[in-house]
Amino acid sequence: MAAPSGRSGRGLWAALVPAALLCLAARAAEEPSTADFDVRPGGEVHSFSRSLGDYTCTFTYSAQGGTNEQWQMNVAVSEDNLLFSCSIWRPQGKSYLFFTQFKAEVKGAKIEHAMAYSQAAVGAQSDIPLKQEEFAITETTVSHREGKFRFELSKLMIVAKTPRDEL
Repeated sequence: MAAPSGRSGRGLWAALVPAALLCLAARAAEEPSTADFDVRPGGEVHSFSRSLGDYTCTFTYSAQGGTNEQWQMNVAVSEDNLLFSCSIWRPQGKSYLFFTQFKAEVKGAKIEHAMAYSQAAVGAQSDIPLKQEEFAITETTVSHREGKFRFELSKLMIVAKTPRDEL
């Protein structure tokens, strides 16, 4: 499509382009977002975050052994805007790092359901959940339990309820 010509056409485009960009940005904010990141060993505490609209998911961890591993984080908001989800996992299935600590935190919503896994499903293998005593769930976090966590983590899944404005 060609741009309108003439003086009045330029004014029209000057008004339409910013409005169209705002609409695209607002639509993009509602789309699920997946990002790759490296989980790095070495015993230092690292964090990785993704935001979608008013909601944020942050994964904080410390790991030992091996080399960097490629992980992914996906954040999404349901079509009715009632649920925010955050998934953190190693696409290859099992992590070979030893996690000394982990915490996934959501901001802007309260956790309804969460689960942690020592192995993520890949190929013919299934998710293998951590034992309930290995991790704790609060309104906004999922984290390891000191002295109970067995250092294996490959996946975290969180579904959180967003605040609703009552009329």
